[in-house]
Amino acid sequence: MGFFRRGRRAAGSKPDEREVPNMPLNWRRMIAYLAPYKARLALALLAVVASAGLSLVFPVVIQGVLDSVLEQGDLPLLDSITFFLLVVFLARSLTSLVETYHLNYIGERIVVDIRQQLYAHLQTLSLQFFIDRRVGELISRLSSDVTVMRTVLTGNVGTFIQQSLTLIGSIAVMVILNWQLTLFIILLIPVVIAIGFIFGMYLQRVSTQVQDEIAGSTVVSEEALQNIREVKSFVREDYEVRRYNHAIDRAFAAALRLLRIRSVFGPTMAFLGFGGLTLILWFGGREVLAGRLTGGQLVAFLVYGLTVAGSFAALVGLYTQFQEALGAIKRVFQIMDTVPGIQDAPTAGTLARVAGRITLEDVSFSYDSRREVLHRLNLDIAPGEIIALVGPSGAGKSTTFNLLPRFYEPTAGRILVDGVDIRSVTQTSLRGQIGIVPQETLLFGGTIRENILYGRLEASEEELIAAARAANAHEFIVQLPDGYESLVGERGVKLSGGQRQRIAIARAILKDPRILLLDEATSSLDNESEMLVQEALARLMQNRTTIIIAHRLSTIRVAHRIAVLDQGRMVELGSHEALMAQNGLYARLYEMQFREDLLPAAR
Repeated sequence: MGFFRRGRRAAGSKPDEREVPNMPLNWRRMIAYLAPYKARLALALLAVVASAGLSLVFPVVIQGVLDSVLEQGDLPLLDSITFFLLVVFLARSLTSLVETYHLNYIGERIVVDIRQQLYAHLQTLSLQFFIDRRVGELISRLSSDVTVMRTVLTGNVGTFIQQSLTLIGSIAVMVILNWQLTLFIILLIPVVIAIGFIFGMYLQRVSTQVQDEIAGSTVVSEEALQNIREVKSFVREDYEVRRYNHAIDRAFAAALRLLRIRSVFGPTMAFLGFGGLTLILWFGGREVLAGRLTGGQLVAFLVYGLTVAGSFAALVGLYTQFQEALGAIKRVFQIMDTVPGIQDAPTAGTLARVAGRITLEDVSFSYDSRREVLHRLNLDIAPGEIIALVGPSGAGKSTTFNLLPRFYEPTAGRILVDGVDIRSVTQTSLRGQIGIVPQETLLFGGTIRENILYGRLEASEEELIAAARAANAHEFIVQLPDGYESLVGERGVKLSGGQRQRIAIARAILKDPRILLLDEATSSLDNESEMLVQEALARLMQNRTTIIIAHRLSTIRVAHRIAVLDQGRMVELGSHEALMAQNGLYARLYEMQFREDLLPAAR
C-alpha cells in the first residue's frame, strides 16, 4: 500500500483535528463578511428604505381618489393624482433596481470570499482530517452550504429591512386612521409569532437532514465516478446505480418531510392573514354605515391590512428560511473552526538547505492509545545514503514515511534533519526539502506540463525538459499529439503506469529535494517500462538521502543499508550480504518475496 493512501485508524481513535459539533451561531462573525462591502451595502439599504417608504404612499392615494375625486367629480385632481402615482412607481422601480443589483453583487462576492477562505483552511488541515472524511461531503459544504450562507447574508437582509419598515409604517398609519380596527391586526401578531417559532424548530432539524442526505448522495456519486474503472471491471454498474438511487431516495424522503411542514405552514399563515382581513372588513363596514369611517378610509385600511399581512408573512418566511439555513451555516463554520492537528510552533524557524542527515531517536507512534505502530525506533542516515525499509505488512514502513514530512507527529521521541528537530521548523520549509514518489502515482487532470511543473512552478522551459529527459519521459511525451500540452485525464488515466511514474519522477527531479522518500513499485510494469523507470530512479537518487520502501530485488541492490522492521521495531540493520549471513527475518523475507526476481534469469 502506498503511504499516500488513506491510512487506517483503529476504531475509537482520536482525530487530529478538534471540532466543536454544536457551537452556537456567532452573528458578528456572519455579519463580518459584509464589512468589505459596507459602501455598497449602505447604498442598497438606502434604496430599500426608500422603496419601503414609497410603498406606503399608494393606500393613501387610493383613499384620496375614493373620497375626493369620485365623490366630488374633480377630474383635474384625478389627473394630478395619476401623474403623482406614475412618479411614485417610477421612483420605486429605480430604488428596487439599485437594491437588487447591489445586494446580489455583494452576495456573489461573499460566496467567493467564503469559498476561498474555506478552501484555504482545508489546505491547512492535516492528512488525518481527509482520511476521516469523504471528499463528496467536503465538496457539498464548499458548494451548496456556502450558497445558503449567501442567501441569508444578502437576499434575506434586504427583504428583512424592507418588510420590517413596511410593517411598522403600515401599522403606524392604520393607528392614525382607526385604532380600533388596528387591534384586529395587533391581536393576531402573537399567534403568528408562536406558530412561526414552532414551525421554525421543525424546519431547522429537517432541513439539516436534507443537507446531510444530499451530501451523502454526492459522496456516493463522486466515489463511483472517480473509481469508474473498478466499477466497470467488476461489472458493478447496476449496483452503483442502485446505491446512488438509494441515497437519492433518502434525500427525497427528507425533502418530503420538509415539504409537508412547509405545506401546512403556508396555508395556516394565509388563513390567519385573510381571516384577520375579513374581520376588518366586517367591523370597518359597520363603522362606515355608522358614519364614523369613510369608504376611502376603509379601502385604504384594507390595503394597509394586506400590506401588513404580506410583510408579516414575509418576515415569518424569512425566519423559517433562516432556520432551514442554520444547519448549513454551522456545517461551514464547523470546518473553519477545525484546528489543524499539526501546527508550526510559534517560534518555528525556516529550515535552510540541508545536507540530508536524518536521525530518528527513540521514535514511537500510535494512531490510538491502545497499540503502538512504531516502538522506540532509532536510525541514523548519513547524507546521500540510500536506506531500504523492508518488513512484513503492518511492520511500520509507511508510518515511518509519514512521520518524516510531519504528516503525523511521533507520540514519543524525535526526528532530526541535520541535527535540527523537525518540530522546531515550519512545515513548509521542511517539506520543501523532501521529494516524494508514491507507490501509486496520481496525477492532476490537466496537462503533462502542469503536472511536471507542480514540482517547481517557476521552472523554465529548459529546466522542465531537462527534468523530463532525466526521468526518461521526454521521448514518449514528444510523441504524443499535443506533446507537453497533452491532457493526462482524471488521475492520469490516459497514460500507462510506467508513463505516470516517469512523470512523477520528473516532477520530483524538478523540485530538486535533498531528501527523497520513494515507495518503489515496479512489479506491475513490463520489462521495458521497468528498465526506464529504474534508470530514472537511479538518476533521481544521485547525491540525495533516500529512504525506500523496497518491493523488488533491484531496489535492495542499490541500497547502502537495509532496515528490517517487524511489528513497529527495527530488528535488523545492515547490507544485503550481512543480513543474509545472519539468516534472520530478512533472509526469510528474501526467500519468500525477492527470490522470484531471480527466477527469469535462472531460466
